[in-house]
Amino acid sequence: MWPILHYGFRPFFFLAALYAGLAIPLWLRLLFYGGALPGPFADLQWHAHEMTFGYLGAVLAGFILTAIPNWTGRLPLSGWPLAGLVALWIAGRLAMAFLPDPLLAMIFDLALPMVLALTVWREVVAGRNWKNAPIAAMMTLVGIASAFDHLGVMGVMPEGLGLRLGLAVTAMLIALVGGRIVPSFTRNWLAKQKVDNLPSSFGRLDTVALAATAMGGLAWVAWPDSIFTGVLLIVAGVLLGARLARWRGFATGREPIILVLHLGYAWLALALALIGAAVLVPALPPSAALHALTAGAIGTMTLAVMTRASLGHTGRPIVADGAMLAIYGLVTLGAIIRMAAPFSGGAYVMCLIVGGAIWSMAFLLFVARFTSILWGERVRG
Repeated sequence: MWPILHYGFRPFFFLAALYAGLAIPLWLRLLFYGGALPGPFADLQWHAHEMTFGYLGAVLAGFILTAIPNWTGRLPLSGWPLAGLVALWIAGRLAMAFLPDPLLAMIFDLALPMVLALTVWREVVAGRNWKNAPIAAMMTLVGIASAFDHLGVMGVMPEGLGLRLGLAVTAMLIALVGGRIVPSFTRNWLAKQKVDNLPSSFGRLDTVALAATAMGGLAWVAWPDSIFTGVLLIVAGVLLGARLARWRGFATGREPIILVLHLGYAWLALALALIGAAVLVPALPPSAALHALTAGAIGTMTLAVMTRASLGHTGRPIVADGAMLAIYGLVTLGAIIRMAAPFSGGAYVMCLIVGGAIWSMAFLLFVARFTSILWGERVRG
């Protein structure tokens, strides 16, 4: 069997990066030069859905299929069963682009998240690994959010509800999983450098920050225009920032593959605070705040995890090279320019094009740098 099908992260990280690198230019082409895909969603709806549930769905699939063996001690899903899951993801993307029937498109699109959620729950229950039940629950919610987005486009549910739910769950996943891996990887690296001042252990601040993030996300899903929601999200952002400040990120400047994890978490704190501020201050463009979450937090954190996992799980040193530095720099610059677009006046269109192009280049560079790694054999010794 090809090495690409040895482990879940291999095909899904490759396809996720390729899709992100191509879908944004396609979206910009449709936006500025006209034309439409024959699928069930209008162009803007397609863009939002595919980046939230298409690109991000592939990243989550790769991440969870790689994490499950660590939970259970069992062999990873590989070979033809893994190829079947990949086929479901591809079928969903093709359906969203080319199937005009909204019900059929929804069936194809939801196949992978449904199967993935059942797989995760089976492993949690079989291994009695209840500490990871919240992650299984959030994976289930991502699938439900995608279904809600379809139903919103059909007029059955309020439009936008599914997208907010999907993004809120993703923000919570970053807060929760990032809260495990960022201080852990930082602590390990600093210990190797013989540094005594290590990241703070999990404590009351961490619990309160996660609770505030969950409540703020829930409020945003249910009451997106409420002043109460705005305040909750600002509080959550501030608390996540305070949490991050205890993890010694500034001490990792000599190792970008660690530092970028801190940058991704910082984007999350900023994004939640900005989304809350946009609720309270109508003059603040909501799209700028939203893209701090999507292009900034999600884009940066997913690339940080994808680069690290791709190296580590193929037996290579977990050290950033020049190409990876460029990847991190491009995704950051692209997100900043996209955020700035609503404030740029007459340069709005140029900011969209340039920001989108730079952000996409980060993912295409990931494909160029990691194709041989993801498709090649694991390094031995």
